Amino acid sequence: MTIRKPLFFMSAANRSGLFPDRMVACLLTAATALAPALLAPASGLAATPLMAPEFLTEVNGKQALDWVHTRDDRTLAAFRKSPLFGEFQKASLDILQSTDRIPMPSQHGAFVYNFWRDASHIRGIWRRTDVASYRTASPKWTVVLDLDALAAREKRNWFLGSTTCQEPGGTRCLIGLSEGGEDAETYREFDLETRQFVKGGFFLPHAKQDVSWLDADTLLVSRPWTPDEVTTSSYPYIVKKLGRGEKLEDATQVFAGVKSDMSVGGAVLHDSDGHVLPMIVKLPTFFTRQVYRLDGDKAVKLDLPEKSDSAGYVHGRLIVRLNQEWRGFVAGSVVAVDPMKADLAPELVVAPTACQTIEGVGVSRDRLVISLYDNVRGQAWIYRIDDRGHWNGQRLTLPENVSVSVVDSDLETDTAFISVTGFLTPTTLWMVDTATGAAAAIKHAPAQFDTTGLIVEQHEAPSTDGTLIPYFVVRRKDAPLNGKNPTLLYAYGGFQASMTPYYSGVLGKLWFERGGVYVLANIRGGGEFGPAWHDAGLKTKRQIVFDDFAAVGKDIVARRITSPDYLAIKGGSNGGLLMGVEFTQHPDMWKAAIIQVPLLDMLNYETMSAGASWVDEYGSNAILAEHAFLTKVSPVQNLRAGVRYPVPLITTTTKDDRVGPVHARRFAARMEALHLPYYYFEETEGGHSNGANFAEIAQEQALEYTYLWQILGAAGVR
Repeated sequence: MTIRKPLFFMSAANRSGLFPDRMVACLLTAATALAPALLAPASGLAATPLMAPEFLTEVNGKQALDWVHTRDDRTLAAFRKSPLFGEFQKASLDILQSTDRIPMPSQHGAFVYNFWRDASHIRGIWRRTDVASYRTASPKWTVVLDLDALAAREKRNWFLGSTTCQEPGGTRCLIGLSEGGEDAETYREFDLETRQFVKGGFFLPHAKQDVSWLDADTLLVSRPWTPDEVTTSSYPYIVKKLGRGEKLEDATQVFAGVKSDMSVGGAVLHDSDGHVLPMIVKLPTFFTRQVYRLDGDKAVKLDLPEKSDSAGYVHGRLIVRLNQEWRGFVAGSVVAVDPMKADLAPELVVAPTACQTIEGVGVSRDRLVISLYDNVRGQAWIYRIDDRGHWNGQRLTLPENVSVSVVDSDLETDTAFISVTGFLTPTTLWMVDTATGAAAAIKHAPAQFDTTGLIVEQHEAPSTDGTLIPYFVVRRKDAPLNGKNPTLLYAYGGFQASMTPYYSGVLGKLWFERGGVYVLANIRGGGEFGPAWHDAGLKTKRQIVFDDFAAVGKDIVARRITSPDYLAIKGGSNGGLLMGVEFTQHPDMWKAAIIQVPLLDMLNYETMSAGASWVDEYGSNAILAEHAFLTKVSPVQNLRAGVRYPVPLITTTTKDDRVGPVHARRFAARMEALHLPYYYFEETEGGHSNGANFAEIAQEQALEYTYLWQILGAAGVR
């Protein structure tokens, strides 16, 4: 059982609604009613035309935090005046803390584990029950680790990070504890039987690091063994074996990358036949991987394509998803290889069509559980290998036109869990017997908002190169097509991350119920149609991603769903960059913009936090053509005096050690220097997210929706 943080912040993604039978996009054809108390330039704040004050780069510096707190206070004061703020904050917190939501499972040994937060468990509890109890309406949980009690007892700001347990079914785990939600963690050995940390057990101090169990008494550890042993992306690149009782300085090195790599780490895979596959995974760049099989202390490189992902281990076969063509297999295929053979003896498991993308791969005892999307419509399949070495698939009987994802599978059992959800369809958890293909819905999330009169539509917008970009619209069926519907347009557009419809109680309660329209755009840069959809927007080709988003905005205006005076946009992280570019390139198209944990200073991003790791996606300023492109699009540098921009809401967190808060600070400071109004809010905790606990998340959601309704006009409120 391994629980790891997501690599990059993004919204959940899933599906439901009314769609045309076939989307042509499969072919892959190549200021009114402003809220009061805006943040005006602060007296005495100096800024050069292109640079923010230097002190803002000192993330935890007193002068920087004073600057942050002043702007936080102004923003909160502005929106707390609205009666909507308190109402929204309470509604959001009630939904987040509701005790009838589905406790998502993670199997290990004889138990189902779940991490749970509510009003009584602010930081959360890690708990477990058996499978039979889990299937009931009221499982009998046993608390394994109480994070609130631990933080109070140790007087530390602990949050649960990554958790790695011995496989198969071992009783020891490495628990990652994060200060305030950072990616950097402290690892401590934990005993699942006694439910206590192991005295004198493995301990890895605070760092960005990666750990795997090689055996019960040996770890594969990648960490900064000395302070300077990190890559330019801020991740470790030296892997060592650490034995029980050994000091860190006595660990045995088994592999070393170089500082120019993105990162290097270890991984240990098991199958149900007792095979063990220790590996070194070297990432020269974000999208390239070199995989080595560890034979004792010798690393044997596997002849795999660099653009591929390892997904599991079945009957001595390594399961690999290809992100490029390889040996006659199309990009996006899932293949099985024999890591002990020099030629790997690859076998095709499944190849996607032009309209499909394979999203998730799970491994049960001797089968694969695969979720895929066909025209952005979810399916789930079980694949098994026959005696002739052929993989055969069986599609599971699940609802149609929904989002489907593999929640969990376990190599010791034939049990897998799959979630089904949609914009208007509360999440349902299905339990699957992978041996028979039988699937049963065992848990249903309650409806959290009124869907009466709401519909989901799917349309296409022609981008600047003629490619049709699919997008979803959620609206009231009786909403007049008069261009006056308050509309929120969301997209991500990067890192091959697919955006598919999902159920959100907060979105429904604070937006849909009040007459708001929601649009989710499947722009390039994502993975909705496989690797090619992502590759179309890499580096200097990225303008097409920005054009796709603008094309969807123009299309919903042309359909009279909304108009620029009623249209808001929102995105986070890479999506925050998208918002910054749309903000500067098309200021007249939007009335409001929510820019979350963003990248915005693209001329300096490589030297900020983990920025160097994303050169594969964005390009490098060290390369002349790529620097020229980044200069043209970088939001901080492309803000201009005398332009009528929307008034944005910019949010970030001080504890974000992935993108970092400096991007958002520089953008806000640049707006100040140009005498442009804005709202700014920087949460102290939360890492690369919007808060470390439900109270903080609810406050930010209240800010966002109060901002939207005030900017777009209270006339839209029902």
